[in-house]
Amino acid sequence: MPDIPSLFGGGSRADRFDDIDQFVPEHLPDPDAFLDGHRVLDGDDHVAVHRVARDLFEDRGVYDVTFGYNLARLNLDRRHPDAGFRYAEDRDDPSVLLAEFTPTTPFCPQSKTLTVGAFRAWNGLADRHDYDRVRVRVAPMHHHAAAINAELDAMDAADSQATGESDRNGETPAADDGESESGAVSLSEEFEAALQRLSSEKQ
Repeated sequence: MPDIPSLFGGGSRADRFDDIDQFVPEHLPDPDAFLDGHRVLDGDDHVAVHRVARDLFEDRGVYDVTFGYNLARLNLDRRHPDAGFRYAEDRDDPSVLLAEFTPTTPFCPQSKTLTVGAFRAWNGLADRHDYDRVRVRVAPMHHHAAAINAELDAMDAADSQATGESDRNGETPAADDGESESGAVSLSEEFEAALQRLSSEKQ
């Protein structure tokens, strides 16, 4: 998917972004509560995981509609050095990847949709990476972090119980009560609708 022109503009790509193969700690958020006590990835390990994230987000259309780019690029955006993803492998089970998303502001209205989109991209395309499961959370600095993370926690449970493969839209079979999955599907549809509206305006 091509980049959507940013609402904020300004600067060339070379001026604004680090390279995808660079690990620049001062341009990344510090790991927060979700990653505490786990093996936080840095250096080449972080870079390798984030390259996969970029490709998965591209396939599933996980785009930040405010800045008009693949959400993975937020990690590389020098204008927002405290925003983006950090990763860790679970201390008890290294086949589980933990991904913590720090938005640009505590009131970012897309945080719920973006974290759900990231969760579905990672777990819906599990054949594209080496982890059995990927858990995604928003950092506690967001004012709705508790509510968003409660929903993601429910999706974790549904995902781990699911049998059979995800379909092309990244929708896993619903849990018995249907509540968590139905909420997640509506969020995905909301994200896709926002992208379609922006694309229509561009045309």
